[in-house]
Amino acid sequence: MFKQLYSALTSENSIDEAYADLTRMLEHGAWMFARANEVLYSTVPAEEVRQPLYQRDGAVNELERSIRRKVLRHLTVNPGHDVAICLALMSVAKDAERIGDYCKNVFEVGAFYSEGFHVDRYQQPLDEAAERLNGLFKELIAATRDSDEGRAHRVISAAREIRGRCDRLIEALLREEQAIEFHEAVAYSLLARHYKRVASHLANIATAVTGRLEDLDFPSEADDRALD
Repeated sequence: MFKQLYSALTSENSIDEAYADLTRMLEHGAWMFARANEVLYSTVPAEEVRQPLYQRDGAVNELERSIRRKVLRHLTVNPGHDVAICLALMSVAKDAERIGDYCKNVFEVGAFYSEGFHVDRYQQPLDEAAERLNGLFKELIAATRDSDEGRAHRVISAAREIRGRCDRLIEALLREEQAIEFHEAVAYSLLARHYKRVASHLANIATAVTGRLEDLDFPSEADDRALD
C-alpha cells in the first residue's frame, strides 16, 4: 500500500518528500523512546537528554506540518485524485506525532520520579514492554520503507499483546492489596498507560502499511483480521 502511496505523491515535485518525512518521524520517535527509557532507568542523566529530546519533538512536529502541506498541495493541484491514500498519510503522520508526545511523557516519569522500582511483578512486564517497543520501532520503520505487509502484521500482533499486558498491569494495580509506595504505584500506572499508547499508534501506522485504510483508528478490529 505504501508503495502505491509513494508513487502517487511523487507524481508532483512539490511533495516528493512526503513519504520520506513519515519515515524520519518514526526514526525520531525511536530515538526519543530509547533516550526516555535510558533516563527512566537512570543510565543517563535527565538534563543530558532533555534538550535534544525536546528538539527532536520539535522536528517531529515540523515534519507533520510538512506532510500536511505537501498533501494539501497535491490535492489542490490534483482535485479528486488519491484522496484516500493522502488522507491515510495525514492520519498516520498524526500517529507519529503523538508517539513523540508519549515519549516525552516517559521521559518526564524518569526525570521526576527518582525513588527506583522495587516490585518485580510490575517492573518486569514494563521492562519487557519497553524492550519490545524498541524492536517494534525498527520493525515498523522497515515495514513502511519497504511496504512490507508481513512485518506490518507482526507489529500489529505484538502491539496488541503489549496493550493487553499494560491493561492487565493497571487492573492489578487497582486491585493491589499489598502495600506499595504511592509514588511508585503512580509511576507504574503512568508507564503502563504511556507504553500502551505508543503501541497503539505504532499499530495504527502498521495498519496503513497493510492497506486496510478502513481500519485506521480501530485497532482491535484491525488486529483480529490481521491474525486471520
